[in-house]
Parts: sequence; C-alpha cells; structure tokens
Amino acid sequence: MTGPELAEAALLLAAARRPVVFTGAGMSAESGVPTFRDAQTGLWRRYDPQELATPAAFRADPALVWGWYETRRRGVRRAEPNPGHRAVAAIAARLPETVVITQNVDDLHERGGVPAPVRLHGSLFAPRCSACARPAPLPSDLPPSAGPPEPHDGAEPHDGAESHAPEAHDGPLDPPACADCGAPVRPGVVWFGEALPSAALDAAVEAASGCDLLLTVGTSALVHPAAEIPLVAARLGAPVVQVNPVPTPLDAICAVNLRGPAGEVLPALVRAAWPDDAVG
Repeated sequence: MTGPELAEAALLLAAARRPVVFTGAGMSAESGVPTFRDAQTGLWRRYDPQELATPAAFRADPALVWGWYETRRRGVRRAEPNPGHRAVAAIAARLPETVVITQNVDDLHERGGVPAPVRLHGSLFAPRCSACARPAPLPSDLPPSAGPPEPHDGAEPHDGAESHAPEAHDGPLDPPACADCGAPVRPGVVWFGEALPSAALDAAVEAASGCDLLLTVGTSALVHPAAEIPLVAARLGAPVVQVNPVPTPLDAICAVNLRGPAGEVLPALVRAAWPDDAVG
C-alpha cells in the first residue's frame, strides 16, 4: 500500500512517543475468527448470539451458554495472528509507551507479541466463578456428553436456519464448578447488560487521554462505551488514524483514514514510518 494518506500516517506514527492502538473485531476476522454476530456455525446457527450472551441466558441454561463459548474458544485456538497483529507488536516494541486496547476476546494479540493488552470486553481465556468471581483454570478440550442443543426460552432459534450435522465438540457442556464456592464457572467476557471492567475502562480512558496518536483498527465504532475511546483522544488534541476497509462513524474525526485490511495496511504503515526496520 502506498499513497499520500499512508505517508501522512507514517509521519504521525514516526513522531509519536505515547501511541494507543485500539483494535476491534475486523482485525481478528482477518485471522479467520468470526465476528461476534457471525460466530454461529453448525448447531449454533439456530441461536441468536445476543440471546446467548447474557447473564439471564447463563442462569437459565449454563450448559448451553458454556458450550457455545467453548466452541468459540476452540475456534480461536485454531486461528493464528495475522501480519496486522505482528505490526502492532512491532509498534509496541519500537515505542515502549504504546498501549494496546482491544475490544476482542481472543488471545491473538498476546500470541502476536503484545503481552498485556487492555481488554475492554474480557477474554475467552479467563473464566471466573459466576458467584464469587474467583478466576478459574481453563478446561481441557474434552467433547461434551450431551447431544445437540434444542431451542430454550433464553435463546430463540434463528428464523429459517438450516439444519447442520454436529461439529466436533459442538453442543451444550456443563461448566466446571468453582473450586472455592462450587458455583458454575462462567466465561470471562462482558455480556449484554453488564458494565465494562472498571479497571480496564479506566486504563483505556487514561491512555487515550495522554496519548499523542491513536490508531484505530478494524472497529465499527458502534459498540459503546468502547467506541468513545478514539473520541477521547481526538477531543484532547491527539491525531486519530483509522485503518478500516469501509467507512465508519469515526471518519469525520480522523486525521487520516487508511482504507484496507489491517494485515496489509499496518505492515505497510510500520515500514513507511521506520524504513530500516523489517516487519513481516
């Protein structure tokens, strides 16, 4: 990728000392991780993800919800970080005060070389007790003993959904019990109706407030309050550079809009900012 927009963004990145990289689902989608609303495959096509991802759904049918998240977690494990993830790691290595903030619940940033991203929506790899919040170990990848899921009150099937043969390990799965209090362990993600983790949100706002460049990558800018993070940086005078294949509500506040996939644009941006550094 070349052009005046890339050159302008490269100058901003090369001059930055405290950048924030803010990533969304589009970045992980390039590694083959379905976006949240596209994550329905096989038997799970019968369910609305917004109905499964709620505290009420977990209370009504813990096995159904836990089984769905375990299917998602195993899918993430099969994915690999893409060149965009490695480019973000290269930025963080070059600029030690970089803060990476992600809305994604996978572990691709960590595996791509960013050890501790700020996680606004939690992680598929950090389960915790649903009652006492004690962290729980990840379960081993064992197949569930239950059969295919049937529609439940808390998770209505999609209209016109096709019938699919079960995938390996697909279906309801009883969650493990908390080692401390015995309550069911839940996925360590933020569900609809829940507040973002206060520590993560505070860290994200603090980083955006003090940054000298915010790079937003692969986010629709439609999920609030996370979508406010680039606006915080812009209001305080930091330039915002957006990497996205399509326009978003952030276009108007961005100093530069780079159209294209993260896996192509970010490596090109890093090469243009620091021509002497090699980025895969």
